[in-house]
Formats: sequence, structure tokens, C-alpha cells
Amino acid sequence: MAHSPVEERAMSRALELAQRGPRSRNPQVGAVILSPEGEILAEGWHRGAGTAHAEVDALSRLPEGGAQGATAVVTLEPCNHTGRTGPCAEALIRAGVARVVYALDDPGEVSGGGAERLRAHGVDVEAGVLRDEAADLIGPWLTATRLGRPHVTVKWAQSLDGRAAAADGSSQWITGPQARADVHARRSQADAIVVGTGTVLADDPALTARDGDALHPEQPVPVVIGARETPAEATVRSHPREPLFYDTHDLDFVLADLWDQGLHRVFVEGGPTLASAFIAAGLADRVLAYVAPVILGGPRVALADVGVPSIDRALRLRVTETVALGDDILYVAELRDSAEHNTREHPVAEQHPPATAPTEGAA
Repeated sequence: MAHSPVEERAMSRALELAQRGPRSRNPQVGAVILSPEGEILAEGWHRGAGTAHAEVDALSRLPEGGAQGATAVVTLEPCNHTGRTGPCAEALIRAGVARVVYALDDPGEVSGGGAERLRAHGVDVEAGVLRDEAADLIGPWLTATRLGRPHVTVKWAQSLDGRAAAADGSSQWITGPQARADVHARRSQADAIVVGTGTVLADDPALTARDGDALHPEQPVPVVIGARETPAEATVRSHPREPLFYDTHDLDFVLADLWDQGLHRVFVEGGPTLASAFIAAGLADRVLAYVAPVILGGPRVALADVGVPSIDRALRLRVTETVALGDDILYVAELRDSAEHNTREHPVAEQHPPATAPTEGAA
């Protein structure tokens, strides 16, 4: 049967409850239990790894038999596996719930399938209620779950001939003000902004997302990768968000830790060496290449070695968008075969060969 206005309102409430939970490798999920007459009996949400899932949290607030014949409204399909907690689908069945309404399917190979299990036990199930609103809430988690790590965007600015800086190392500014404003707007949409210690020491960037002189309301967490110490007086230490420092060149480790902390959208802006390392390791999903109509020549290339030995091994990108930004052009491209190109030959994020330079725009 089609969902009712009461159930849709309950789903809106469940989405509000979901936002109370922390972001991590686990999704933010909310649940509302409705009586057969449509009254709210209980509410719940997931409070983090190892705690009760939203449905079980809501059920725990009812007396024995209190959910008999009730409707459970949940933002994500009830799980169908036993991990740190038992399967939510089974808990709903045991509680005597007659109907389950949820927004999004669980994408997990192990955790998915709860709807099928519920139906097999005679529970009426409807999916897709406020699907778009739920996707807006946990879309980054869905993407990270599909990838098995955070989604990674690698950004650089370059001259028309592929240089990131002039021969003397100067790079500010290759692109114009419209391109730089676009970078800051995109930074504000990221959960973390990543640079290497070379960029921190050379440029002392703030790594904030700014709208002119003002800060965007949403700020990415600054992340610095590399063995060299970040000075106590470095500007990044005054960032509105607490910086994260990784004394390692292991990009897989860094991404895994960022995912654990609920940072699902990573924006890499750390210069040619770091950008090349992510691409060579097969850890880049999207490229933002800002191209300015200037010619610089010289050795300061926008990318270093990315593990392409010959033209037949070239990384083939799919350009999804081109944006005119004053005299500059932004190319937005997806790496179609990054998984196949996961060479792991260049995981180092802090080598500084003479032919590279800090990123233009790392401010």
C-alpha cells in the first residue's frame, strides 16, 4: 500500500533524529515507531559504532509488546546481519511490527536484504519514502561505502602548457579571481582538505574556505601529511577546525583514518607531489584542473610521475563538466580506471624533486 501523510511526516522526523548521530564509517540513521492509529510511540537514532541501531534504540523505549502491530519508519533499510549488534530486521520481527517504511536501501553486501527478510515473515514493507532527502543526508556515506574509503577529489591549477609555477617557483597567481573563488566554494563542500608538509612549509596556507574576506559557514578539516614537523606558528594551526597531522606516507592509512572519523569527502590540494601520489596509487576519484591561458615553460610541471610508462597505459578520464571562470577554464573529470591503475608504486606524499612546486591557490 502507498505510504500515508502521517508516515511521510514521521520520516521527516526520523531524518531529523538521524542528524543527532555522529558521522563515521556507520551511517546516520533515525527511526520512529507509529501506533496503528498513527501516533508516535517511540523515537531513536544510532549513536555510533557498537551502540544500538536506530530501530532497536526506538524499540528499547517501549514496554514488552508495545510495538505489536506498529509501523516502524526508518531512514535506512533495516540491516540483516549480526555485527557488534544483532540484525535490526529480526528485532522488528520479534517486536511484532506489522509494517516497515524506509527511505534508502542498505548498499552493504552483508548488511543489505533486511526488507526481503521482513517480507518473508509477513511484514508489510515500503521503500523509497523521502528517498532524495535521505540521500542528501547520507550521500557521502553511501559513496564512501561503495568505494571502501572516502571519496577523493584532486585539485590543481596550471598554465596552458601544464606548469604549476614559473621556473623560479612563483605560482601566485596562475589563475584569476573567479577560479580562486570557485576553489574556495568547493573547499566548503569537502569534509577534509589535504596538503603535504612541503606545501605547509613553503606557502604557510590557511586551508580555510573563504567567501572574499569572510569564512564560509562550513569549513573542511585541515589535514597535513608528511614526516616533517609543522611549525607551532604555522597558520594552519589557527584553523577553525582542529588540524590532523599524519607522520606517514601511507595514503591508505590516512584515508582509512579519515573515514573512521566521518570525513567522507576529501579534497587534495597539496601540490604536484601529493596530487601525483594520490593519482598513482589509484586513490583519486575526481580531478579539478583549473587551466589558465598563460604559458610558463620550465620544469615546474603540474603533475609528476603517476606511474604511466607508455601511452597505452594512460589514465583515461571522463570529463563531466567544463566551467568558464573569467579567462580560465575548469575541467571536472572522473577517473574511469583508477581502480585498475592502483599501482601502489608511488604512495609517498612528501618527496620534493626540483621539477615540482607548491600548488597555486593553497591559501
